[in-house]
Amino acid sequence: MTTASLARHRRHILQRRIRWIVAATIGYNLIEAVVALSAGALASSGALIAFGLDSTIEVLSAAAVAWQFTRPDPERWERGTLRVIAVAFFALAAYVIATSLLTLIGRVEAEHSAVGIVLTASSVIVMPFLSLAERRAGRELGSATAVADSRQTLICTYLSAAVLIGLVLNATLGWWWADAIAGLVIAGFAVREGIDAWRGDACATSVGMILEDGLLREPGERDVTR
Repeated sequence: MTTASLARHRRHILQRRIRWIVAATIGYNLIEAVVALSAGALASSGALIAFGLDSTIEVLSAAAVAWQFTRPDPERWERGTLRVIAVAFFALAAYVIATSLLTLIGRVEAEHSAVGIVLTASSVIVMPFLSLAERRAGRELGSATAVADSRQTLICTYLSAAVLIGLVLNATLGWWWADAIAGLVIAGFAVREGIDAWRGDACATSVGMILEDGLLREPGERDVTR
């Protein structure tokens, strides 16, 4: 098998891997959304409801990447898919900011939710693995959309952790405002990632990958990609 054939074979493997990772992300987030929205409604928890809606946004982002990698030429759809991911970031940030401010202003106190605690704890464990797997495959393939979607998944991991901390503090200490404060901080990261993704391939992920490669490269080692 020639070098070119090996390269095409490797790209095919990476594209298939990304499709499987994205499919797993979509499946998990659909279950997460249903459970979080149901538990949030029962406990009158704005944080859990926001968490469930965030899961639907993650499904949108992952679905956009899944659609891209079903195309014969995925690279052709790179920029448009990045825009979809950017909008998902902005929507996530807007909703988290709105719900957090409403919680703080209205002093909304939610009931204890054991289901919510178990769900968010599970997400803190599962989502980083999905994010890392997609990021590695996307970096090797040179796909900005896969890397951007992995960042979206990582932001959702942070949100899961924030909601989990808020639910635990509310249940144990009565600190109803904890998850709202954490949500505002995470929203700031989501806005930043959304801006990067909207700017496109050169700013969203390619520069980040170049910088990271430069940091990881040994002193004096040449960049063989040039």
